[in-house]
Amino acid sequence: MPKVLILFAHPMLEKSNMQMRMVNAVKDLKKVFVHDLYEAYPDFNIDVAYEQELLLAHDVIVMQHPLYWYSVPAMLKQWIDLVLEHGWAYGKEGNALAGKQMFQAISAGGPQVAYTEDGFNQHTMHQFLAPFRQTAVLCKMQYLPPFVAHATHRTTSEEKDKLAQQYQQLMLSIVQQTSADALPPDIQYLNDIIPSTPGN
Repeated sequence: MPKVLILFAHPMLEKSNMQMRMVNAVKDLKKVFVHDLYEAYPDFNIDVAYEQELLLAHDVIVMQHPLYWYSVPAMLKQWIDLVLEHGWAYGKEGNALAGKQMFQAISAGGPQVAYTEDGFNQHTMHQFLAPFRQTAVLCKMQYLPPFVAHATHRTTSEEKDKLAQQYQQLMLSIVQQTSADALPPDIQYLNDIIPSTPGN
């Protein structure tokens, strides 16, 4: 059974109802380890050796974060800069992460329609995430489509709960090896392969 490492980064978790719900939905699942980077490193002094050990011990790497200025929070960028070292994660001798899977689990204030070339943000979510896809490719990992909770400023508590349940179902599917191996070629979000509510 695959083991999942969630690299969670949110500098103001107490203000995020969506991300808190997502964390609570998966934190107690077997084979899933939620690693809160801001809690672990309040001084940003990242233990590179420990982080690399965590990566080696897991099969699926999830970067869970709010979309901050079309990118990731500062802690997660710091983590990428320091942990994914040349000669270890990439480069001629950098094969430590080869064959692992990676995707992002994101919350965004804007609705999905805003993330189109004709929408408010003038680019798709996939275009904004291109640097992270290329990071995975450089590290010889398989980059999967993201899981996205859109319109988090407008959704009701019930809708947020359903998204968190969907995220939980996705994690269960991955550790049971039923969703990450054979994704449809035209899939946009991992949300699309999981029912909006369990059993539907």
